[in-house]
Amino acid sequence: MTQPIPARRFSADDPVRVFLLDDHEVVRRGLRDLLDSEPDITVVGEAASAAHALARGPALRPHVGVLDVRLPDGDGISVCRELRSRMPDLACLMLTSFDDDDALLDAIMAGASGYVLKQIKGSDLVSAVRTVASGQSMLDPATTARLMSSLRGGEPEPEPAGEALAGLSPREREILALIGEGLTNRQIGKQLYLSEKTVKNHISRLLAKLGVERRIQAAVLASQASFPRQSGAHQPH
Repeated sequence: MTQPIPARRFSADDPVRVFLLDDHEVVRRGLRDLLDSEPDITVVGEAASAAHALARGPALRPHVGVLDVRLPDGDGISVCRELRSRMPDLACLMLTSFDDDDALLDAIMAGASGYVLKQIKGSDLVSAVRTVASGQSMLDPATTARLMSSLRGGEPEPEPAGEALAGLSPREREILALIGEGLTNRQIGKQLYLSEKTVKNHISRLLAKLGVERRIQAAVLASQASFPRQSGAHQPH
């Protein structure tokens, strides 16, 4: 069992470093004013597009990214996934105008620590930034379970899922289990001593075997299956 990581504490001398991504200047300015007014939080940079965020974000070494979900050149969820593959300790807080179950589930699978609506009160957003910065998640497991259930459409299909899972190799089953835990390709590769390209190839094959197109659908199957992880499968080959 891994030991729980103690919550990180921040102060005026060692503030939470926040990076903002939103295509509306007025929103970014409002967020910056709100967060910079807190003694233990500082905004270290901002971006108006996905490309700008990916180019600037890593160099600024933020603790928290507050990322708009909908962007003119992409989406904040993809930015979250890419930034976290480069900075695994980054906590991403997704910000959106829409209460969208699919987007929330995508955010969970991308490794986001929280998901808030833009209608949130300023004090609650500040609390959310502190919560995810300390290493805690704002994603309630019950909400995640409800979303997984709604994605299945309330129609359990245990036999086809079981048959499909039975057709996976031990390595593919282990990768599927790690997808279900929300790990990125890079994190899966590190854990299993595989290159990122090899992991991508395995995932392409297992998606085809499962008869699904999206990684999230595979994660749902993984959550249904709860198959045992292979002992010794983490050894390099």
